[in-house]
Amino acid sequence: MSKNLQRCEWAGEEQLMRDYHDKEWGVPVHDDRELFELIILEGAQAGLSWATILKRREGYRIAFANFDVSKVAQFSDQDFNRLISDERIIRNKLKVKSVINNAQRFIEVQKEFSSFNNYIWSFINHKPIQNAFTSLSELPASTPLSEQISKDLKKRGFSFIGSTICYAYMQSIGMVNDHVVSCFRYNTIKHMD
Repeated sequence: MSKNLQRCEWAGEEQLMRDYHDKEWGVPVHDDRELFELIILEGAQAGLSWATILKRREGYRIAFANFDVSKVAQFSDQDFNRLISDERIIRNKLKVKSVINNAQRFIEVQKEFSSFNNYIWSFINHKPIQNAFTSLSELPASTPLSEQISKDLKKRGFSFIGSTICYAYMQSIGMVNDHVVSCFRYNTIKHMD
C-alpha cells in the first residue's frame, strides 16, 4: 500500500497499524473464530494502545489455541497459571480469566443463536451502519447501541466488555464503518456486508 494514500489519522506511521487499518479494520467479520479473536483482543486492549495488542497478536494466537473457542473454554487452572507467566500476552490476571470465561459464554451464545455471528449482527439487522465522519475527533467512544450490546453481553456473563470496548469491537468487526470519508478505505468498506 502506498504511503501517500489518505488514511484515518489513528493509523499513524507504524506499518503494523497501517496494515491493520488498510486490510482489516471495518471489514465485516462473520466467522465465529475471528469474532471470538477480536472480542478477546479488544478486551485485552482495555487501558492500553491498540498497537500494544497488535504486537502481541501472534502471541495471543499461540497462547489461546489459535482462538479455538471450544479449547479455550476448557482451559484449566494449570492453563491459567501458564498464561499469566506467558510474556507474549498481557499478563493481567483479570483479563486472562475473562478470556476463559468469555469463551464459555461465547459457546452458550452459539448454542442459543446457532452462531455468535447471528447474535451479534442481529443488533443491526445484519447490515453495517455507515457513518460519514470527516475527522477523528467526531468518532464516538461509545454509543447507545454499544451500551445496549454491552449490557446484553454482561447479562450473559461476559466480562471486559464495557460500552467503550464494545464500540471498538463493533468498529473492528465492521458493524460500523468509522473510516473518515476522506480515507481511501471508506468507499470500499461502505460497499461490503
